[in-house]
Amino acid sequence: MGRQRANRGVVRLRLSRGRAGALLMAAVLLYGSATVSAQTGATPGPSTPGRAIPGALGGTPFSGSVPAKLVEGVVSLSLQEAIDRGLKQNLGLLLSSADTNSARGQRWEQLSALLPHVTAAPSLADSEINLAESGLTVIAGTIIPPSVGPFSYFDARVSVAQSLFDWKSINAARAANQKVKSADFTYKNARDLVVLAVGYLYLQAIADEAHVETAEAQVKAAQALYDQASDQVTAGTSADIDGLRAKVELQTRQQQLIQSRNNLAIQKLTVARVVGLAPGQEFELTDKSPYQPFESMTVDEALKHAYGSRSDYQAAIAEVRTAEFSHKAAVAGYLPSLALNANYGTAGGHASTATQVFDVRGTLLIPIFLGGSVRGDILQADARLAQSAERLDDLRAQIDSDVRSSLLNLQSSADLVSVARSNIQLAEQTLAQSSDRFSAGVADSVEVVQSQETVASAHEQYISSLYSYNLAKVSLARALGAAEEGVKEYFKGK
Repeated sequence: MGRQRANRGVVRLRLSRGRAGALLMAAVLLYGSATVSAQTGATPGPSTPGRAIPGALGGTPFSGSVPAKLVEGVVSLSLQEAIDRGLKQNLGLLLSSADTNSARGQRWEQLSALLPHVTAAPSLADSEINLAESGLTVIAGTIIPPSVGPFSYFDARVSVAQSLFDWKSINAARAANQKVKSADFTYKNARDLVVLAVGYLYLQAIADEAHVETAEAQVKAAQALYDQASDQVTAGTSADIDGLRAKVELQTRQQQLIQSRNNLAIQKLTVARVVGLAPGQEFELTDKSPYQPFESMTVDEALKHAYGSRSDYQAAIAEVRTAEFSHKAAVAGYLPSLALNANYGTAGGHASTATQVFDVRGTLLIPIFLGGSVRGDILQADARLAQSAERLDDLRAQIDSDVRSSLLNLQSSADLVSVARSNIQLAEQTLAQSSDRFSAGVADSVEVVQSQETVASAHEQYISSLYSYNLAKVSLARALGAAEEGVKEYFKGK
C-alpha cells in the first residue's frame, strides 16, 4: 500500500508537469497570434496582437526553423546560445521579418499617390493614311486621292502628374505608416516568442536530464538493495520474498530509466528543431537547472513596466491608429481632390524642325454619385476600427492577467523548491535508517523499498518544482515585455 501511495504521488506530479507544459504552449500561441496570422495571410484585415487559437506549439512557424550547416563533433549548447541560435534561425521570426518588409512596400504604394510621377516618352512616327477606307473619296465635287502621305510625327516631352490635395490618399499614407510601426512591434514580439519557446524547451530538456540522473541513481540504489537481499536470502537470514520484492523494485527503476532517457532524446530533437541545428547534429546541454533568488516587485510596478514595454501591446495600439486613419480615408471619399498635370518638350513633323510645346492643366475632381462605394468603405472601416479597439482592451486585460499569474507562479514555485529540498533530506535520512534496519535483520525489504520510492518521489518533486520556478521567471520576463533582457538577467552565469 505504501508503494502504491508513493507511485500515485509520482504520477500526480508528472501529470501536473504535463499540464504546465500544455498551458505554456497555449500561452505561446496566445502571445504569437498576430505574427502567425500575418504570416499565413489567412486574415485580410489588420493583425491581431495577443490573440490566437489555443493548441500546441507544433504546427506554428515558431516550432520550425531554417537549419544551419552540420558541424562535426558534439556542439555545446547553453541556454543563452540556444536563444541566440533561435533568434537567427527560427522560422517564425524569419517570416515576421519578411512581413515587416512587406508592410514597408505597402507604405511606398500608398505614398506613391502623393508623390509626383514624372515620365518621358519620346516618339517618332512615319504614317500614310488611306482615306478611301474611311469613305472620304469626294468632297464638294472634288475627287480626293485614296491615300494621304507619307508624313512624319515627332514628339519628345517630359510629363509630370502631381496630386495637390487628396485627403483620402493622405490618410491612406498615414495608415500605412502606422501599419509599418505595427509590423515592427510584431517583429519584436516574435523575438520574445522565440525566447519564450526556446527557454521553455531548453528548461524542459535540462529537467529531463535531471530525471535521467535521478533515475540512474535510483537504479544503483535498487541494485544495491537487490544484491544485499540476494545475499541474505542465500545466507538464509531473509525470506525469498525479500529478494523477489527487491528484484521487482530494481526492474521498475530500470523501466523508469529507459523511459527517462527516451524522453530526453525526444526533447533534444525538439530543441534542435526550434533553434535551427542541422538534422542529426549532436549536442550537449551545458546548463543545469539553476536556482537564483528573484528580487520581488509589486503588481503595480510590473503592470506599469508591461504596458510600456510589451511589443504586442504597442502593436495593438498601432493597429488602432491604422484603423482610425483608414476610417478618415474612407470618409474622405466624399471630398473633392485637386491634381496637376503638365508636360514640356518639343514636337513637329521631324526632329530637325520640332518646336517648343507645353501643356499645364489643373483638375478639380468633385465626387457626386459613386454608387455607394464610399458608404461601403466607411462601414468596413468602422467595423475594423471597432474590432481593433476591442482587441486592444482585451489585450490590456490579458496583460494584467499574465503579469499577476506570473508573479503568483513565481512565488509559489519558489516556496515549492524550498519544501522539496527539505523533503529530499528527510527522505534520504529515512532511507538510511531503513537500510540499517534491514541490514540488522530488524525489518524486511518492504520498508527499504518504500523508503527508496519516497526518495525517488522527493527528487522528482524537486526537479519539477525547480523547473516550474525557472519557467515562471521566463514567463514573467515575457509578461513584462523584456524576454531577451530578462533571460540574460535571471540566468546570468548559468
